[in-house]
Amino acid sequence: MIDPERVKGSETRIFKAVFPNTTNHYDTLFGGTAMQLMDEVAFIAATRYARKRMVTVSSDKIDFTRPIPAGTIIELIGTVTHVGNTSLQVLVEIYIEEMYSFIREKAISGTFTLVAIDEHKQPVKIT
Repeated sequence: MIDPERVKGSETRIFKAVFPNTTNHYDTLFGGTAMQLMDEVAFIAATRYARKRMVTVSSDKIDFTRPIPAGTIIELIGTVTHVGNTSLQVLVEIYIEEMYSFIREKAISGTFTLVAIDEHKQPVKIT
């Protein structure tokens, strides 16, 4: 059963500047870099919700709807959307903000599934 208060308290927001060292030859953020940042945010949100050791077991469909250009700010938002016995799902969205305007748009979204584990790396119940 999902606890709305814990969902609210575990929502994770991280801001990053997109610098040229993280972009490809098109001057946009590497997809793999975006996925790494998304997995990190999912891990933090899951850990904050469950307060257990968490590991990523899958990433569902990730939609890259807008390229993320160098010289922009991105906000990653992770929100727990489903809680099972030993696993939970986190929706991660990335928004682009232009540095010198108020333009903001969603660029990427995807869902990550994480499992709670014990010190022996065996699944444990999320309470």
